[in-house]
Order: sequence, then structure tokens, then C-alpha cells
Amino acid sequence: MTTTPPTRTYDEVRVGDVLPDLVIPLTRTLIVATALASRDYQDVHHDPELARQRGSKDIFMNILTSNGLVDRYVTGWAGPAAAVKAIRIRLGAPNHPGDTLVLSGEVTAKSDDGRCVDIAVTGTNSLGAHVTGTVSVRLPQGVASR
Repeated sequence: MTTTPPTRTYDEVRVGDVLPDLVIPLTRTLIVATALASRDYQDVHHDPELARQRGSKDIFMNILTSNGLVDRYVTGWAGPAAAVKAIRIRLGAPNHPGDTLVLSGEVTAKSDDGRCVDIAVTGTNSLGAHVTGTVSVRLPQGVASR
């Protein structure tokens, strides 16, 4: 029997709270499959030779996948009753196969109006910052359950 993970409540979250890191191995399968799943058929996401011809060392992850991984990271921390209100990201260093993406985050703001929490997120790989940005998530009201 599986249990649903708890949802963090607005009242228990504090500015300065640090989210645990999420480590994601960047496999060729992950990069190709997620590009195809998001209907991004650009050759730089699945054809190594064409990616090299266009100046990249190999295929690289598309922005839709990076956006989805940031969403997964925050909702995995916040829990199933949380609602993502906005994701604002910028891409930097590409994610190539064989590398590792490490997502980290910190609560930077709370707004009582709507019980929204802002989380600064950074995703790094061996080349540096792959993704940086902020995710706003609405949390349910309630007292700390931990």
C-alpha cells in the first residue's frame, strides 16, 4: 500500500527554509524521450552529429524538460495539495548526457494574500548553472504537521 506524501502548509513554511537537493542523472534516454514527449523534434535534442554541426558538444535538454523538472522539484517538496502559480526560469549551461543536474532551492518570500510562497531554484551541472529562477506555489492553510 502506498501512502500519499504530506503537503506542507503555509503556516509551517518560513522564509529561509532550504529545500533538500534533488540529483538527476542526465541520461541520453531522458534527454531524447522528454524532448519527444514535449513534441520538440529539434535535431539538437536527439541527433548527436547534427548537434555537433550546430556547435554543441552533444545533444542537450530542451527548455520544456528543464521547466518540468523545476516543477517536479518544487511540488515534490511542497506536496500534492500545493498549486504552482508561476514558474519563471532562465537557462544557462546546457544539460548534456552523462552529466548530473542538481536542483536546490530556498524559500525567499511569503504572501498571506493567497498563501503563496516564492522559492528561488537553481539547477547546476558540471558546466555551471543550467537553470535559475523562482517558483510561486500556493499552499493550504494549516498548522505544522511535523
